[in-house]
Amino acid sequence: MILEQQALLIQLLGRIEKLEEQVKKNSSNSNKPPSSDGLQKRPALPKKNKSTRGGQIGHKGRKLDMVAKADEIKLLYPQGKCNCGTPLNLPGAKVKTIRQEFDLPEPKLYVTEYQQMEVKCNCGLVHHGEFPSHIKASTQYGSGVRALSVLLNSGYALPVKKIQLLFGDLFGYPINESTIVSNQIQCSDQLAPSESVIKEKLLSSELGHSDETGVRTAGKLYWLHVFANKVCSYFFVHEKRGKEALEDTVSILPDYNGWVVHDCWSSYFNFEGIKHSLCGAHILRELYALDEKGVVWAKWFSRYLLTLLHLVKQNDGVLNMSEQKKALLLFEKIHAHADEIEPPPRKQKGKRGRPKATKGRNLLNRLMEHQDAVLAFALHKEVPFTNNLAERDLRPIKTKQKVAGCFRTLGGAQRHARIFGFIATARKNDSNIFEQLKLVFNGKTPEFFATPGK
Repeated sequence: MILEQQALLIQLLGRIEKLEEQVKKNSSNSNKPPSSDGLQKRPALPKKNKSTRGGQIGHKGRKLDMVAKADEIKLLYPQGKCNCGTPLNLPGAKVKTIRQEFDLPEPKLYVTEYQQMEVKCNCGLVHHGEFPSHIKASTQYGSGVRALSVLLNSGYALPVKKIQLLFGDLFGYPINESTIVSNQIQCSDQLAPSESVIKEKLLSSELGHSDETGVRTAGKLYWLHVFANKVCSYFFVHEKRGKEALEDTVSILPDYNGWVVHDCWSSYFNFEGIKHSLCGAHILRELYALDEKGVVWAKWFSRYLLTLLHLVKQNDGVLNMSEQKKALLLFEKIHAHADEIEPPPRKQKGKRGRPKATKGRNLLNRLMEHQDAVLAFALHKEVPFTNNLAERDLRPIKTKQKVAGCFRTLGGAQRHARIFGFIATARKNDSNIFEQLKLVFNGKTPEFFATPGK
């Protein structure tokens, strides 16, 4: 009886410990999103110096600059008479001060009417003018309306119904839901060549960021994958998260041979042709979680990584040879000491399978196994410390799901992935997305693809 009570007590204590760990989880020590932290958000990387409020030193800032040519000019002459009795509407007035007001004109759709003319020749033959190739119906929306509906849906995460309401409120024309969907389909189809160009540019780059996140699609959990750099973003939707998706024909990784920054997801390490770099922010979160449980070596290793990051920033992005040797030696010392104090895997009574290791032991093994990927940011100038670029590219899909709920079909999710990849790429190239989408609907090549150096 006493042995049974002891076994039950041990089981309950283990359960309590797991529940306490779950309660303490936040974005700084786990993979939970920052939005789950409430009002107690913490930065991913610690900040030593607290900046003052307002614009910081070196920040250029933005202001509302005057335009050279205004759309309307109103001349403000003095009214009434001078003290001497002379009327003030004298000739020769000159401009003293200029002020400009920026406002929106009355929102309205600009309607162009095409009238097909008919002419009868003296010989009796009848001739008529030809409509432009893009005018195919008695009434239709132009490229501006189509581009705006796509931008609102894929760029600003508005559901189809809200786009319809917005058009009704602004222009008095509540665009049909089917029209909005058909605009998405047409835009996605016409963006196929642009997506190929984006993939080619990414394949030729020396550094890429890769990540994935779940998306609710057609009543199931699918995964939105991204591969991106500072100038291009490519997205694709797949029913799998790991190896099967990353090795699919829609993925870039099988044909890539540069640096890839990613998390510790084991499927990435199946690609031997790429150079791996692990995201430092992910490692720090795991170390912080262990530190909160009193694991001493985790605090040492987190300080070690942050010190390397500080030195890298001071040394123009990479450690010199002397510092690299010291960094590698210190890595080995911390690992050796951690290996001594971290409990080895233990076989649980009454359970089959491999001995269960602690979270600290699992992390320690990964750090040693992938040492080159962990320290890549300090040894190679082109490699950053975190995978934030890919995470920022994926973040809008969470807004899309919170507002719209889900994608009803796999085709809708795939179309959104292609369109948003184009929008993200245009934004990275400082291009006007609305104008670029209009070019797409007009069958023209986006301008930033034709610009040298882009």
